[in-house]
Amino acid sequence: MHFDEILHVIGGFGKFQKLLYVWICLPQIFLAFHMLVSIFSGAIPPHRCRSESSGSLNFSLLTSPELSCPARSNQSDAGAFSAGGSNVSCRGGWEYSTETYQSTIVTEWDLVCDKASLNYVGSSIYMFGLLVGALLFGTLADKYGRRNIILVSLAIQAVFGVGAAFAPNFYVYTALRFMVGTSISGVIMNAFVLGTEWTGSKQRMLAGLITDYWFGVGYILLAGVAYLIRDWRKLQLAISAPGFFFIFYILVLPKSARWLMINNRNEEAWELIRKAAQMNSKPFTLDLEMCQVYKAEEKSEVKTKYSIVDLVRTPKMRRQSLIVFYLWFVNILVYYGLSLNISDVGMNIYLTQMIFGLVEMPARTITLFTLNRSRKFSQLAFLLVGGSACLLTIFVPSDLSMIRTTLAMVGKFGITASLSIIYVYSAELFPTVIRQNGIGLGSMFARMGGVLAPMMHFLRFLSPHAPMILCGLLPLLGAALTLLLPETANKPLPDTIQDIEGHSFSDEDGVNPVFFKACLRNSNCSSSTSQDTTKPSA
Repeated sequence: MHFDEILHVIGGFGKFQKLLYVWICLPQIFLAFHMLVSIFSGAIPPHRCRSESSGSLNFSLLTSPELSCPARSNQSDAGAFSAGGSNVSCRGGWEYSTETYQSTIVTEWDLVCDKASLNYVGSSIYMFGLLVGALLFGTLADKYGRRNIILVSLAIQAVFGVGAAFAPNFYVYTALRFMVGTSISGVIMNAFVLGTEWTGSKQRMLAGLITDYWFGVGYILLAGVAYLIRDWRKLQLAISAPGFFFIFYILVLPKSARWLMINNRNEEAWELIRKAAQMNSKPFTLDLEMCQVYKAEEKSEVKTKYSIVDLVRTPKMRRQSLIVFYLWFVNILVYYGLSLNISDVGMNIYLTQMIFGLVEMPARTITLFTLNRSRKFSQLAFLLVGGSACLLTIFVPSDLSMIRTTLAMVGKFGITASLSIIYVYSAELFPTVIRQNGIGLGSMFARMGGVLAPMMHFLRFLSPHAPMILCGLLPLLGAALTLLLPETANKPLPDTIQDIEGHSFSDEDGVNPVFFKACLRNSNCSSSTSQDTTKPSA
């Protein structure tokens, strides 16, 4: 827990950390752009078969995709429409309404009727890219450092994002979007962890919440950008090309001193610590050799090769990991499940996008007032709110749609707040040596929830209330499981698995924790006194 003592001395959230958060938050806007751009680039405008006889047909009448698909029959009119039957490709080609969009990938590659499934497959492949990125870049970041993976991910995002704007066909476009998806996970996870590892325990919640706010800003801004740019290729280029400006991060983005120390790169870490202390105007003359930051056995432990297996190898670590993974899964599953159920409001799509971005801001704001008191009970409370509100909707008559919608929004409010908390909470539950593995695997479970969320629609065949029952029961189970997790508010980050399992320092370890705390505050300490076990008087 020694690095948190160092942060206490040099400033847990001074000028150095504030500048770091500027660098962390800027990419979040563009991450939101890439995550949500398919709402516009993959939109399906009203369309019809191209034929002379159907030239007078009003596009506004085609409110359902099925109405624009010709049935498999012996019809002689290529412009005929049917709401039923097996759909076949339109023999005369397609005409699309340009009232809302100049072009989308649907209009360019005719991804309607028989080809409509390709549009959804492309979205699934993009989500799979997020999953792959969570696994790949989580492991690589523990090995090569948070900063290096952030830089690589930003480069991948810019190159492949711009490339997608010039894709010659749908299959190349999908492959390029897959690569962008992997980079999204690389930036989200590692920027968050880098901020967490440089922030003091009392301000650590800002690592997740501030970045969430900027993701929300991107959510809202995308509505304006998409409104001004109605062509999907130009829109894709507009959200991707600015990524090349992040090349200057090579000069300004710092490494994680905590990660450097865990990997026995103490001299490099100490230089960063001195720089942070200087920027924070905190005097810090302590010599690295005068106070051992990590014990001998801790250094020998970090030489061990860590993997995701270590997340479940020991009892307490296994229990915490499995619960956290479930919380990641259920938060994303219910979040997107609710979003899909309440998104069809019949309003202008650009206005809807902006409102949905705005509605999440209060949910993230309220966590600022609860997280410092308790991570554990904040997570539990918002899961209860989200789950209970969803369950209550099944008791509201269908003719009271306003009440049902309000309850659904309360459910989304609770889940959004819970989702913001799980970022902070999970980073504090995993020790440094496997933190990135834990966050990566948790993100993988989250992406699995995202992939399954659209499939909740099929539960309606069992019962009209089945989706909301699931959205209610799963968070309530998560709230119950949260009771089994430890409290992490205002506590040092665990660095080793021994810290999780209850290992504590003793005189036999060769390090006196009371002396160490005094040592950090007194540059006159020397290694010869490190064995003094005399406790100071009150």
